[in-house]
Amino acid sequence: MLAPMAVLGANSNHFTEYIGALFRGVKFSDVPINSSVEFHYILSFAIDYSVATTPPAPTNGEFGVFWDTENLSPDAVSAIKQNYSNVKVAVSLGGATVNGYNVYFNATSVESWVSNAVSSLTTMIQQYNLDGIDIDYESFSNENDTDTFTECIGQLIKTLKDNGVISFASIAPFANPTVQSMYQALWAKYSSIIDYVNFQFYAYGADTTVDQYVQYYDEQVSNYPGGNVLASFMTENTTGVISADTGFSACQELKSENKLYGIFIWCADASLSQGFTYEIQSQALLAS
Repeated sequence: MLAPMAVLGANSNHFTEYIGALFRGVKFSDVPINSSVEFHYILSFAIDYSVATTPPAPTNGEFGVFWDTENLSPDAVSAIKQNYSNVKVAVSLGGATVNGYNVYFNATSVESWVSNAVSSLTTMIQQYNLDGIDIDYESFSNENDTDTFTECIGQLIKTLKDNGVISFASIAPFANPTVQSMYQALWAKYSSIIDYVNFQFYAYGADTTVDQYVQYYDEQVSNYPGGNVLASFMTENTTGVISADTGFSACQELKSENKLYGIFIWCADASLSQGFTYEIQSQALLAS
């Protein structure tokens, strides 16, 4: 299956919300959903680490659930999809930390990692009635080995798509040299089966202006040619990153320039106490 290719300078109505990572009790049904957007939830995270040890130990592609399953259960996934025909649900793989420890992409071999990942994720995706996967590895056990990362992730996405297990896949890089080298190598070989680039623009500095944000967006569109690149911001109270206000203003500017393919927000857990103000505004912008 070929990914939909973006037309440079084209607005779209794609909205994505990461959910479940902060364990704050948020439910799918808490988030206001605009029926005029294409709405994706991304459960955060599935990890190929064992938390039975301290520190957690890598499991070579054997993925387990590491999100708030009490509130984001298989029944909850089915219910939100039944209630909203425009909603799909994916799971993000990797993340930055587990129980306070940094986690790394760590494959014993391509063949063994892919075999384990396909098996464990197929079971999880079918159990939770999911539609896609997101790749969010942020650290790497061998920072110079782009080939292993490329083949593990590329073959995983291809196999899950070929088997009809998922209908879409996204990647979530950010502006770090090692991260970009990994994801751009993956993109160079497997871009045709990667549907969205959920670029973490909020990782740029807190002093970033709207004009600079738009410049960064243009740079990433060039770095992932032909990709559906989503603008992004976070609602979590984190110092040193782009504010939600600046991020949303940048989305408005991108919309006015006919460049806004979509928006993703990190994350619903943080937005719960804020009344989902930015989710409501972002979806209204995309639907307008």
